[in-house]
Amino acid sequence: MELRVAGVIRESVVDGPGIRSVVFAQGCPRSCPGCHNPESIDPKGGKVLEDKEILEVLDKVRLIKGVTFSGGEPFMQARAFAQLGKRIKEKGLDLVTYTGYTWDELLNLGEQKPEVLELLRISDYLVDGPFVESEKDLNLAFRGSKNQRIIDVKESLKKSNVVLANFA
Repeated sequence: MELRVAGVIRESVVDGPGIRSVVFAQGCPRSCPGCHNPESIDPKGGKVLEDKEILEVLDKVRLIKGVTFSGGEPFMQARAFAQLGKRIKEKGLDLVTYTGYTWDELLNLGEQKPEVLELLRISDYLVDGPFVESEKDLNLAFRGSKNQRIIDVKESLKKSNVVLANFA
């Protein structure tokens, strides 16, 4: 399946717990002032890759704990990222997904678009909420502004309430 991406980074320590690879989605409807990845906003930018091409890159990386989907906005291509996420999970890696949407917005969006819930369910952790420049804090682990949360997806779905991750 094709994905439009801004890029793939083989190793990162700032995009989730442990050493991770990062797939940056291309396209975002938010255009947050102060965006960390402004080059990823244009939905027609970046490049188109097959999921198998991304998996080939990930297969060459050693010692990673997991993969992070960042952006742009992965939920704009929820079906393709969910499929890629399933293949990543089959390799025994965990999955962190960043989104400008809030948890509640995703649940509501998922009522009309089941692929949104599919990507949410395959994610282990979700960093939710738009970047808010006035709440920027460089001391926060794995997020840019105080309004953003690191959510334990499995526990939150099980309890039908947001459960924050305890690794940060």
